[in-house]
Amino acid sequence: MTQTTALRGPLARPVLALAAAALASLALVGCGEQGGKGPATVSAGNAATSAAPTSAAPTTPPGQAAYEAMLAKVAQTCPPPGEKPAAPPSPAAPPKGEQSVAPDGSVPSQPVLDGPETELDTREWCVSVQHEQRVLEVLQKVAKPTPATVRKALNGLGYIDAHIHDLAQDGAVVSFRLDLRESGGRLCETGTAAGEESDIDPCLASATGPFTVEKTWKRPA
Repeated sequence: MTQTTALRGPLARPVLALAAAALASLALVGCGEQGGKGPATVSAGNAATSAAPTSAAPTTPPGQAAYEAMLAKVAQTCPPPGEKPAAPPSPAAPPKGEQSVAPDGSVPSQPVLDGPETELDTREWCVSVQHEQRVLEVLQKVAKPTPATVRKALNGLGYIDAHIHDLAQDGAVVSFRLDLRESGGRLCETGTAAGEESDIDPCLASATGPFTVEKTWKRPA
């Protein structure tokens, strides 16, 4: 039987000490390599995070392109924007030397013109009529209107939710407003859905910012 000779005596301790030191050095080298990889991974992650956009771009309302196409189609028979309607003719002046006098002896002032034709351009005035006709035709077929059915009817005509405002029910009547502003215009429509009694009229919206109605005109029956 072969026997292994073991180191004994005074020489054994220095040899064991050297072996332990060598093993410790190898362990430190391994740890250093692993530690070196860690910061690189974190740095890459930080770089990816810093490259991400800090703020999201404004989003376009769903269906906006189709809505704009609908507006263009409705207005295709109307004049280009920017033209103001011709002022109505002034009343005939009395013969020279004569002047109209009220019963109380005062001279009546000239009437002040105030209507959509003074605040909307020719295109908007024309477009408002086109929108009113198509909306009325559909709403008169809604027998028992609710905010949901009115919204659905308006959606079916191409008016998207972003431009439908203030849907509210009062008994059998549903009121609503349409924001039809485009290219700096101020046209809007305010209406009521009540079956055959439905109605809609032009209004003047805020020039900029959130949609608000500043003035409404009642069309003659």
